[in-house]
Amino acid sequence: MFLPKFDAAGLVTAVAVDHASGALLMLAHMDAQAIAKTRETGFAHFHSRSRGRLWMKGESSGHVLKVIEIRVDCDQDALELRVEPAGPACHTLAPSCFYRRIEADGSLARIADA
Repeated sequence: MFLPKFDAAGLVTAVAVDHASGALLMLAHMDAQAIAKTRETGFAHFHSRSRGRLWMKGESSGHVLKVIEIRVDCDQDALELRVEPAGPACHTLAPSCFYRRIEADGSLARIADA
């Protein structure tokens, strides 16, 4: 039985992973409403901590995430959304939000394939 364990703010961590490639696309948070809306529509919805509201990924850009499968970790406090992305996952237009690495000197370098 799916019984998510929300944190004190009513959220669980969720990562979106490209279903075809396995690439990590983004990390966000979901509350009960976001989980319900995602399951109802088949498109990834999250709780925006900065906006304090529900939002559908791609609602303004069109870069939606079609959910193929939702996986839950052993403690039910984190979710993995296996998705088909319709365009770049990051608002910077990078395919993944994880497009930079930390160099030895502390600077950030763009990853060539991201």
